Amino acid sequence: MIKNYFKTAWRNLVKNKAHSVINIVGLSVGMAVAMLIGLWVWDELSFDKFTPNYDHIAKVIQNVTNNGEVQTWESVPYPLAAELRKNYGGDFKAVVMVAGNGSHIVALDNNKQNKNGCYMEPQGPGMFSLQMLNGNRSALNDPSSMLISAAMAKSFFGTADPIGKILKIDNQATGKVAGVYKDFPQNSTFADMGFIAPWQMFYNMNGIKDIKEPWRPNFVSLYVQLAGNADMAAVSVQIKDAKLRNVSAVLAKKKPALFLLPMNRWHLYDDFKDGKNVGGAIRYVWMFGMIGVFVLLLACINFMNLSTARSEKRAREVGVRKAIGSLRSQLVYQFFSESLLCVAFAFLMALLFVQVGLPLFNEIEAKSIGIPWSSALFWITCIGFCLFTGIIAGSYPAFYLSSFRPVKVLKGTFRVGRLAAIPRKVLVVVQFIVSVTIIIGTIIIFQQIQYAKNRPVGYNRDRLVYIPVGTADIHKNYRAVQDELQKTGTVTLMAEGDVAPTDVAGSTSAIEWPGKDPNLSVDFQQNGVSPEYAKVAGWEFKAGRSFSNDFLSDSSAVVINEAAVKFMGMKDPVGKNLTYYGNSFKIVGVISDIVVDSPYGEVKSSVYFLNKGPGSTVLLKISPQMSASTALAKIESVFKQFNPQQPFEYHFVDQEYDKKFGNEQRIGTLAAFFAGLAIFISCLGLFGMASFTAEQRVKEIGVRKVLGASVINLWSLLSTDFIMLVVISLVFACPIAWYFANSWLQNFDYRSGISGWIFVITGAGALAITLLTVSFQSLKAAMANPIRSLKTE
Repeated sequence: MIKNYFKTAWRNLVKNKAHSVINIVGLSVGMAVAMLIGLWVWDELSFDKFTPNYDHIAKVIQNVTNNGEVQTWESVPYPLAAELRKNYGGDFKAVVMVAGNGSHIVALDNNKQNKNGCYMEPQGPGMFSLQMLNGNRSALNDPSSMLISAAMAKSFFGTADPIGKILKIDNQATGKVAGVYKDFPQNSTFADMGFIAPWQMFYNMNGIKDIKEPWRPNFVSLYVQLAGNADMAAVSVQIKDAKLRNVSAVLAKKKPALFLLPMNRWHLYDDFKDGKNVGGAIRYVWMFGMIGVFVLLLACINFMNLSTARSEKRAREVGVRKAIGSLRSQLVYQFFSESLLCVAFAFLMALLFVQVGLPLFNEIEAKSIGIPWSSALFWITCIGFCLFTGIIAGSYPAFYLSSFRPVKVLKGTFRVGRLAAIPRKVLVVVQFIVSVTIIIGTIIIFQQIQYAKNRPVGYNRDRLVYIPVGTADIHKNYRAVQDELQKTGTVTLMAEGDVAPTDVAGSTSAIEWPGKDPNLSVDFQQNGVSPEYAKVAGWEFKAGRSFSNDFLSDSSAVVINEAAVKFMGMKDPVGKNLTYYGNSFKIVGVISDIVVDSPYGEVKSSVYFLNKGPGSTVLLKISPQMSASTALAKIESVFKQFNPQQPFEYHFVDQEYDKKFGNEQRIGTLAAFFAGLAIFISCLGLFGMASFTAEQRVKEIGVRKVLGASVINLWSLLSTDFIMLVVISLVFACPIAWYFANSWLQNFDYRSGISGWIFVITGAGALAITLLTVSFQSLKAAMANPIRSLKTE
């Protein structure tokens, strides 16, 4: 019987080729979108699940009160690790400090490469379940040993055995390779971690034992693994005041409160406001999950509409089947068989679309997602997915068509009537509500990105390049390097700084000024720069001047931004003094607020000091008379001459700034892609509906033409119904889109408004696309020869 169902279903598909193609293509596109989004959502939800200890690992972070607001810091002071082991040891199986996580210069003789790495305490590899390919995890007990990833081992040693080889890190410390671990997965916090060196090496190399107030600086990430019987929430409450009890009275004003952030929330729930979690990337998981469901729903609606629209043609078949004894349940099974057969073909096409589209999808999302062909769970999910889609797509046609009464059908008195079209019209409206909502949301995402990109950043990024330096060689030969660069004609200006213009060097709570509330805890961003920095970066001075070599007193001078002036409540600040760690510094200049954090956030109070030692970056202004590629080649030769210990690496400041928009840019690109597919699926359904309508009204059109109706009259007659449906959908879609878009914009401090033109343009576009879609069939029917349709009457 089942074989007969599918044989009949196949014959119906072949008989109605155009109808079948529209159904299968629409379903395949909808299923491909749902599969792509499903793979992406799975990748996001499985972030960091590489370790069996996933449910027992947490990061210790803190809420502190600064500048009158509660801020959340992920770094903590290093003595906290010993404090937790000493007083809360029963709650933790392991407490591990990690520091120096970032890019480092790693050298094997003359082979120098920039690699990501960190310094970690010995229990770390066990906590994170490192999979050792060679050596063992306990190697970090030796402060002169280190572990490297398989990728880094291949990069430096090829197929040779790396165990026992000596690598130099940042031209300061040497480490003996004692183990090789399997690369961390791409969807993990530690992706691209090239090496793990002992914490003790970092401790010795940076003179940490000489820090006078060790509870003040926050520079380590602290990870804990809970004991098997410990409750995460309860332990989080217990350790709340572990830092507060150990800090000085000055730091106590910050009211530091510790808490645990479980590993399962690191990636998707990492946004905090006023000390409370306000979500994070999970909002995008929900958003794309909903888009995937709705796009698939659009494809299912097409199937329902086209199937029920052809009900008159199938009515006689249903009547005959019922007359010769078919039960309604058998007819339901028949229609579900047709639906499932369509879904099966659509699924095969969807797999092909996904396989072809994944490279581009991965490039946009910076991921390495693949179809898990060998996973039984994947295939079980796919089968369930197909059954679900087939049942949803075929449910309405199956129960609607099987309900026809055979007596009326066979007598010829059966008519679907005008009311029968109402469900189809409702479904078309739903389709366009979803499509228009996604389109409006996509436009608002890009508008917000562009609004933030056009935000004044407080300096000139044009042809500005920064070069990270890990040694003091450039600083020692500063004038010589500058002269050589100017001789080549590549650089007009050069300066040194603690960090790139797009980053924050650090923060300080040691700023005091006349009239400051003694109970107010403050936190100023700080940066050290050379005297030429302001000119190279193109700072915009609102008052005063920059640092200068002409003033010896500038060693005790500072430049502050407008946010700092406003926060301190100073009038005419130039010439006034503020105190930094008890030393008096004169304010010599006030600059416009410089955007260094998120381009969507408020600019924080900042203070700039004159650097007395080497900075970690060199800032260059490339000459406009020379191409960037030529200039960089000459700059590289000069830097290799004076800094041979470091591989040459450069960054354009404007490109680095644009990276701050990466997440929203990717989301917008994907949303635009899915919005395009949604409107394509909707139009595919409209095309099929217009084709059916024209076919159904062919005799009416013939009569009207004979009576003198023009092509334009007939085109208007056939198009008006569809235009009205789209207009109704716009009425519902606009407020829905406004609500969700406005909620999304609330996540940003610096945000655009929602302009009315977005809704006007989207509405006009939807109407234009609808007209283009239905006009082909409308004009074809209007221009047909009426003799053909009327000759049998």
